[in-house]
Amino acid sequence: MNSFIRLLFGPKRNVPIDSTSNRVFLGMTYFFYFGQLGIFMPYVGLFLDDRGFSSAQIGTLLAITALFRMLGPNLWANKADKNGTAGEVLRFGSLLAFLAFLAVFVVQGYWLLTLTFCIMMLFWTAVLPQLEVITLSATATSRGGYGKLRLWGSVGFIVCSLLAGSLIDIYGPSVVAVTTSISLLFIYLSSLLIVNPKVKEHSTQASGGDYKQVMSLVFIVFLLANTLLQVSFGTYYNFFALYMSDLQYTGFQTGIFIAIGVVAEIFIFIYAATLVKRFNVLHLLALSIFLTALRWFGLAYFAHIGAVIVLSQVLHAFSFALSHVASVYFLTQHFSDKFQSRAQAIYLSVTFGLGSAIGSFTAGYVWNDGVGASLSFILSGSVAFIAGLLLVILIVYKAFIKNKVV
Repeated sequence: MNSFIRLLFGPKRNVPIDSTSNRVFLGMTYFFYFGQLGIFMPYVGLFLDDRGFSSAQIGTLLAITALFRMLGPNLWANKADKNGTAGEVLRFGSLLAFLAFLAVFVVQGYWLLTLTFCIMMLFWTAVLPQLEVITLSATATSRGGYGKLRLWGSVGFIVCSLLAGSLIDIYGPSVVAVTTSISLLFIYLSSLLIVNPKVKEHSTQASGGDYKQVMSLVFIVFLLANTLLQVSFGTYYNFFALYMSDLQYTGFQTGIFIAIGVVAEIFIFIYAATLVKRFNVLHLLALSIFLTALRWFGLAYFAHIGAVIVLSQVLHAFSFALSHVASVYFLTQHFSDKFQSRAQAIYLSVTFGLGSAIGSFTAGYVWNDGVGASLSFILSGSVAFIAGLLLVILIVYKAFIKNKVV
């Protein structure tokens, strides 16, 4: 039995968490985790459309699924923080996510497919918060280390997105299910030898200060702005591939557009440490969100121009990469070490859970099978602009209070 457990969840490795081998396995896990996103996120709309669902049904299905991104991270984070089992939680979640997703090959009905996606999401959400915490621990002595490991996720996204786009041209949208299941399996396999961070003495319980920080004005506005940012992504994540198809771009061309965005984000990850060191993380986040608003407005009005699509994808370096890096570093600054898994879980579950759910649901109805494509991107741009404005107000307020105190 013990041998079977070790086979499923990986043997214990007595190597330092910041060892080269551990970083290799972390990089591989990022590669396949975001490679899976590179398949699923851009093309799930095509897959569901091929199953015969309307845009409203697609939006509702993905909104319900996204709600499980709120539930999942918080179920796993407390255990990981308390017992120092981030690696085990990561492996357990990725294995069960793979097994749950296999049901997509046998279920056909709308609600059964929705249930399959939801169960997969419940376990899949165990992966990223733990992966982020382990990576931050493994790179604690080198400030630029996080970005250099995280960029492998971007590489995986590019490779898998281009591959999936090409396979869709050959075999049709049904190939999305096959490639997604394979990538989920490789997330699990690549995570088997990741080393757990050690539990620090006297750090198993979060302090009252951490819970107080959760309710602070700065964190609430930070969370709200990031949630609105993810709401604005609803149209892009769910319908970009369909949008490109309606505009007569091929699946391979769509894959190229998506790859351009991820190539751009790699440069941000390379220079993330320098940016975070030189600039305030909230300032970087506000800049990223305003550029995201510009991106959605460009797609709303000028998507028929290929150069505009390329430019909008370059802005992905800010709307996703820089915003995420700034947010991750904000959490490390705002909370203690013993609260990091829970802080990541709150951030990911609320922003990518609730935000994505609202964005998917709204986009599904506004899109109206393509009739409301431009309007949907206009609304996305407006929501992102409001998010950026909230952060600017917070920054000005903080500066005013600081000067007043001084």
